Amino acid sequence: MYIQDTICAIATAPGGAIGIIRVSGPDAITITNRIFVSTASPVPLTERKPYTLTFGEIVDEQKEIVDEVLVSLFHAPHSYTGEDSTEISCHGSPYILQKIMQLLIDQGCRSAKAGEYTQRAFLNGKMDLSQAEAVADLIASTSEAAHHLALNQMRGELSRELGKLRNQLLHLTSLMELELDFSDHEDLEFANRSELQILAAQIESLINHLVESFSTGNAIKNGIPVAIIGDTNTGKSTLLNALVGDERSIVSNIHGTTRDIIEDTINIQGITFRFIDTAGIRQTDDAIETLGIERSFKALKQAKIVILMYDLQRPSDDFYIFYQKIQSHLANKQIILVLNKCDLVSNIPVHLPEKITQTLIPQSNIVTVSAKQKISIDRLLSLLVTIVNLPEITHRNIIVTNIRHYEALTHALKSIHRVQKGISINLPNDLISQDLRECIFHLSDIVGEVTTDAVLENIFKHFCIGK
Repeated sequence: MYIQDTICAIATAPGGAIGIIRVSGPDAITITNRIFVSTASPVPLTERKPYTLTFGEIVDEQKEIVDEVLVSLFHAPHSYTGEDSTEISCHGSPYILQKIMQLLIDQGCRSAKAGEYTQRAFLNGKMDLSQAEAVADLIASTSEAAHHLALNQMRGELSRELGKLRNQLLHLTSLMELELDFSDHEDLEFANRSELQILAAQIESLINHLVESFSTGNAIKNGIPVAIIGDTNTGKSTLLNALVGDERSIVSNIHGTTRDIIEDTINIQGITFRFIDTAGIRQTDDAIETLGIERSFKALKQAKIVILMYDLQRPSDDFYIFYQKIQSHLANKQIILVLNKCDLVSNIPVHLPEKITQTLIPQSNIVTVSAKQKISIDRLLSLLVTIVNLPEITHRNIIVTNIRHYEALTHALKSIHRVQKGISINLPNDLISQDLRECIFHLSDIVGEVTTDAVLENIFKHFCIGK
């Protein structure tokens, strides 16, 4: 694709000692040369070798020096965008950066839109769409696991896996359609139904694996959601503050102090956990507190891990009554029972009261702490890492982290299910072939082979300026 205009943008965050301005497009080198003077050699940038650094000065219209800079040269197609490109490294002064931007625009550049460099890289065939999306994920990664997953996708691991699936589907489709071409010869069979059923089952298994990986991938990318749930005044807000090391929640002896959801994240052993402090669940006539309790149940539904708080000063019967209220909301979740305020009781029972043991929470998932005194908080943090049981992320892991990819894979899975059913009940080849092509379409959508302009605009508008 030929792009006619040349763009420029500041590619570094404000406040640093060094700033970088990126220029890309057909006239990138020519425009940069108009405002640049080499202090070592009269050879213009347009005649210099690519992949070199040139020291010199940026000058304005009156030939006044704006700054001393280094200019990096890249020739198409061997650049990030696939176009002629330059990168101007200057001092990080906001005035200097804006002045150089102004000079570039005056010479014919256009200020780049968010994500436009990566969008051009995609349009020029430097990467497919899933790799382009991984660039944004890599920039936004806040944990080691998220970094590994984004890097794997940017290197094309997901694209290669999808390519294998598409090739298998195309082979399956070609066999089906070959029979249609020779439909007048009833004795010819190119597609053995038993072999097709086996191949379709293999494809279904691979797609299903990718779909199921999204739960893990989404948790790694956005943080493992952990809801802190309990009756009023059991120490939920104090525990959140102890976990994140900051006074995020208001702590009070007054029942019903927490009226809304309060969130914060921490990184534990390379894994991001997103803690959610909730309103105490109880019967109340307070309309605002009731709304907070409704949000508590919503947070409980979204959580992957639930920390149940029990105040050791209170009767175990009270906790069991509370547990019965929320038990139906705890299905398919990892539960940690935190026995809080151990510093305020003289004798912590060696064996838990019967009402608590009836909750069926494993003994290994029960921790005695003092949130206020920060006793055994480290043990709780270690337990969180243990029970989340994330797979070890290597350079070969293929885990789906993008909701757009997940939706496309879900549609592809439905299509291959229809193919399997069609083969089993001997549907005509043309109908089965249509479902196969739908499956190929959805897989192709992930890497951008059939993506619309509207989808592209939505994806790249969420990138940062300069990338």
